[in-house]
Amino acid sequence: MTSNDRPTPPAVLHLDEIDSTNAEAMRLSGSGERGPLWIIADRQTAGRGRSGRLWTTSDGNLAASYLFEPRCRPEYLHQIAILTGVAVHSAVRRAIGQPVPGLRLKWPNDLLIGSAKAGGILVETTSFGGSRSIAVIGIGLNIATAPDLDSRAITRLGAHSPGLNRDLMFQTLKTEIDNWLAIWRAGAGFHDIRTAWLERAGVPGERLTVNGQTGPIEGNYIGIDETGALLLRNSDGLVRRLTYGDVSLAT
Repeated sequence: MTSNDRPTPPAVLHLDEIDSTNAEAMRLSGSGERGPLWIIADRQTAGRGRSGRLWTTSDGNLAASYLFEPRCRPEYLHQIAILTGVAVHSAVRRAIGQPVPGLRLKWPNDLLIGSAKAGGILVETTSFGGSRSIAVIGIGLNIATAPDLDSRAITRLGAHSPGLNRDLMFQTLKTEIDNWLAIWRAGAGFHDIRTAWLERAGVPGERLTVNGQTGPIEGNYIGIDETGALLLRNSDGLVRRLTYGDVSLAT
């Protein structure tokens, strides 16, 4: 590989405070920014989770977005969320430096410790120039503090590793995102991504509820298929393939 063949190292834009790192990335992409660019903020006042949920970030926690051009076929863009889950899980495990009991992924975008949420992922894409796309990977991790949410159990990574801090987590995360994007190879390596995701997810048979556009769907988790869609078996034994929805663990 020559120096001209090497990918451009991502730049980093560090902000004291922003409404949303993802929103800022999308604004920059609208102004012609193509990345690769990381945006990290000390405080995020109007971050967005899945289904538009508000996700604020205080000092000591991680709010970061990665803007880049994936150069993949449009039908592969949704795989970036699965890839990112694997990268985030790997980064947390590396940064903490020891096993964290209960650390796992929940489809499509949550990092859990047991049944409590420790972080989330939001991937957004936009097209330009006809057939080309920009992807923004938004990652929020509770490290120093955990927000108080009535609707779900929340935890923080710092409770499991007192020495963990935002800067260490960010540096490790950048490395893991690069590693797993290289494995993904714009969709050609998704088989390896899927295998890694399944190793980091819940056990088959786990009871889940998926709140989709047509209402809740309950079933037993089977896995994800070769495209990254969630597979659930319902009480009649039928397997449902789901590509969208909020997933909660049955209680």
